[in-house]
Amino acid sequence: MIYFAHQSTFMQLRLDSKYIELAIMLLLTEVFIALYVNDLIVRPYVGDYLVVILLYCLVKSVLVANKTVIALSVLIFACLLETLQYFRIVEVLGLSHYPLANIIIGTSFSWLDILAYTLGIITVLIVERRIMR
Repeated sequence: MIYFAHQSTFMQLRLDSKYIELAIMLLLTEVFIALYVNDLIVRPYVGDYLVVILLYCLVKSVLVANKTVIALSVLIFACLLETLQYFRIVEVLGLSHYPLANIIIGTSFSWLDILAYTLGIITVLIVERRIMR
């Protein structure tokens, strides 16, 4: 195991198979949604709801740290990415002709996306608290 000192606490890197399995299942679900679902609710909002849970699981699969800090960090990252969409970052970076960049980074800002991210992280925090009991 690798330890990183951060002031008076330690963050530990290790592989956690439980979170890896969850991340893989969520990734497969996201790919299925992206390839086969073209509606007005599941693709835009359920996908955004699940993507923050996926990101949380990816981080937790390698990092042992405070769950709330990780969850809030993922939410901040998602909101930052959404804000960059408002400023058309894909076009600014000259990546608009790359479909994968358009899918991963996104091209349109939406407050409903931020709501979906927030609900996803709230779900993570609720589930993690119930598991701890």
